[in-house]
Amino acid sequence: MKKWALPFVALALMAIWMGPLRASSHREAPLISEDPVADNTDTYAFVSPDKPDTVTLVANWIPLEEPAGGPNFYKFGDDVLYQINIDNDGDANDDIVYEFRFKTDIQNRNTFLYNTGPIASLTDPNFNVRQSYSVTRIRHGVRAVLGHELATPPVNVGPRSTPSYGALAAQGVHTLADGSLVFAGQRDDPFFVDLGSVFDLLGLRPLNTAHLIPLPTAAGVDGLKGFNVHTIALQVPKRLLTHDGSAGSDSSNPNSIIGVYSTTLRRRVRVLRSDWDDSEGSRDSDDRRESFDSRDWVQVSRLGMPLVNEVIIPLAGKDRFNASDPGNDHQFLPFVLDPEPARLIPVLYPGVSVPPAPRNDLVAIFLTGIPGLNQPPHVKPAEMIRLNMGFAPSSSPNRLGLLAGQNDGFPNGRRLMDDVVDIELRALAGGTPFTPTFNVSPNNILTDGVDANDQTFLSTFPYVPLPSQGYDRQH
Repeated sequence: MKKWALPFVALALMAIWMGPLRASSHREAPLISEDPVADNTDTYAFVSPDKPDTVTLVANWIPLEEPAGGPNFYKFGDDVLYQINIDNDGDANDDIVYEFRFKTDIQNRNTFLYNTGPIASLTDPNFNVRQSYSVTRIRHGVRAVLGHELATPPVNVGPRSTPSYGALAAQGVHTLADGSLVFAGQRDDPFFVDLGSVFDLLGLRPLNTAHLIPLPTAAGVDGLKGFNVHTIALQVPKRLLTHDGSAGSDSSNPNSIIGVYSTTLRRRVRVLRSDWDDSEGSRDSDDRRESFDSRDWVQVSRLGMPLVNEVIIPLAGKDRFNASDPGNDHQFLPFVLDPEPARLIPVLYPGVSVPPAPRNDLVAIFLTGIPGLNQPPHVKPAEMIRLNMGFAPSSSPNRLGLLAGQNDGFPNGRRLMDDVVDIELRALAGGTPFTPTFNVSPNNILTDGVDANDQTFLSTFPYVPLPSQGYDRQH
């Protein structure tokens, strides 16, 4: 083989590896990519900036929602169990689980329309396809229903159908029995990343000339601009999340540290019926052509720390990761200690030299938490967002979080504005204080060039911006 052909063989192999890469769980594993209504896209956990005695947990589902995707617009799955999970003692077992079950009611089945006129309220007769949901908290095995028949707002159809969408969406914020706030509905996708360039052999437009196949440098392009997701957001008093019921305001108290991740479950067995009769014309969504012959639920999607299953877990393990519990994450430890993308970075960017394996710095970031910051005592390594709730919110959040000296920023929890792509790129290259020898340029300046979301985050719960509307969406 000619020597000049070797780099192109390597690039071909890298193209195979990069093929399944997706932004923070947007279609990150083969099986879940075929089930978008169950696909976690992102999970966030942060001290509420306007209510610092509470923590806000945000989990998103259904990647890359086209705002104009009617007439059957996106919605949560009625046959799906959505969960937000909390480990508050570091043993990798769930101590608190919030469950969300949805139900769709169609007011008039003799029309194809999602709405039959402008929607002014969640009970407007024009609002034809409605969803409601229940919230159940499980704490140490004890179940408590915190809310039921809670209405979700409609999707943002357009100026004729949803003319005052902000006011309409605000009606979707509910107070639960324990004083927590909850919201479930469509929102703007708050994640930001240059998908087009990253998918093109891990290209970083601002560093294009340094790539093995150079191109002219350019500004980053947010590939998620104009797309929506479906969000479940909870704002919970800290004292309801701590292991001992303490206030969660003391950063030196280990009880202020929690681990957070979200999951999606489906029934183990589903049976399609052939005797379905809609002659009455008034059936709800529960009267579909399917029934379940088992009460067992199976986990089909999981997301805690962003980008772990996307770029660190190989193809052979991605579906297994989505189905596994954090307590079994020891099976994935070798991939964190010697991650494939860290090995590829110096090949694609010859000027970058990365730390050798074993990468214990990445174990702290992705699995255990960082000592003295958000690592629980006697922690069992497990992939989840670890948040020390005792650190007060920064008055001027910096997108680089902990790398910018903000103890309340990623990887201590995850705020909406945290630029996890740049932070994790630099961590993989060793461009952090945890590996000082490699904390030099270009390692500590790696960037995709997308530094912020295309829409401004809200100052109050649920903080995630309103969704783009179908009428004037722009990608």
